[in-house]
Amino acid sequence: MTLIIIVAIIVVILAAAYLIMSYYPSFGGRAPRNSRHRLIRSPQYENGKFLNQIPTVMDTGLRSSLSILGEFIKGNPRSKPANDLLPESLDLTKGIQETKVTWFGHSAVLLEVNGVTLFIDPMLGTSPSPFPVIGGRRYSKKLPIELRDLPAVDAVLLSHDHYDHLDYGSIQLLKDKAKRFIVPLGVGAHLVKWGVERHRIEEHDWWDEFHFQDLKLACTPARHFSGRSLLDRNSTLWCSWVIKADTSSIFFSGDSGYGPHFLEIGNKYGPFDLTLMECGQYDTRWAAIHMMPEQTIQAHLDVKGKLMIPIHWAAFTLALHDWTDPVERAWKAAKERGTLLATPRIGETVFVQSPNYPSSPWWRQG
Repeated sequence: MTLIIIVAIIVVILAAAYLIMSYYPSFGGRAPRNSRHRLIRSPQYENGKFLNQIPTVMDTGLRSSLSILGEFIKGNPRSKPANDLLPESLDLTKGIQETKVTWFGHSAVLLEVNGVTLFIDPMLGTSPSPFPVIGGRRYSKKLPIELRDLPAVDAVLLSHDHYDHLDYGSIQLLKDKAKRFIVPLGVGAHLVKWGVERHRIEEHDWWDEFHFQDLKLACTPARHFSGRSLLDRNSTLWCSWVIKADTSSIFFSGDSGYGPHFLEIGNKYGPFDLTLMECGQYDTRWAAIHMMPEQTIQAHLDVKGKLMIPIHWAAFTLALHDWTDPVERAWKAAKERGTLLATPRIGETVFVQSPNYPSSPWWRQG
């Protein structure tokens, strides 16, 4: 009888978990079987999953997993700022046609180029978790601008579907402000479940080239993975983005381990006036999916970048390193390699064609 009760409890727990992951809105949706034909045709798709260009293995053994869990429980007192970060207020001045970019922390970037406004990976929620109450908190209590006050956006670009890049609450606030959502294969199903009309969503595979208004865009490779629950690992694609205009060329790395794709992208689409390169949330145990800062500088050079802004830091603690370690190491490597590094505060706008750009070590000021 005891065994029957234990089995019944396990069944109930598994059923509850399945129902939560299937119907709790933050977990997103999956493409219906009758609409997966483009996923199946993708060269990156095999046996129901998307794959990287090269073998990408993370150390998920029992000993490593227990070690990581223990280190996270112990914590690092320097893994987040001692005080809340105070962002700059977003300047909404119109009439300036120069290409400009405003970093919102982590990987969220507002890009204005050729009169077109793009919001890339606009995760602006308080926590990168399906349950924000129990997730790690954002370093800043305020944003450069509240989403409700943000003017209309021509398009939202997404690199993949992880919680620190695709946020349910942020999409709810943006879905009536953004005219178009441009995403890698499969990610559109999340947006449809959250109320974005299918006709406003474009899904793209690696190496797709297309025009959006006066811009040329390309969906390019990254070395990462995807998934929002235990049920959908690698069921959607991840990517980087190339954005080209007559006056400027920008590369957004998305999340990525270092790999040969950066050199391929540089040879095909470089040089770039500006790169927005992942730099943070790394560890040697998952180096295949997140670059070390020195690799970030090398990737910038591989794609033939001129000016680089390090992103994927200064908003959340998702790794065990000090919160300033990414930018300090990138700063040092950039000086050694002769790389131009912009270090804007959150909310501070960088004008891409200007010879003057923010480069002060503001993170050392307290």
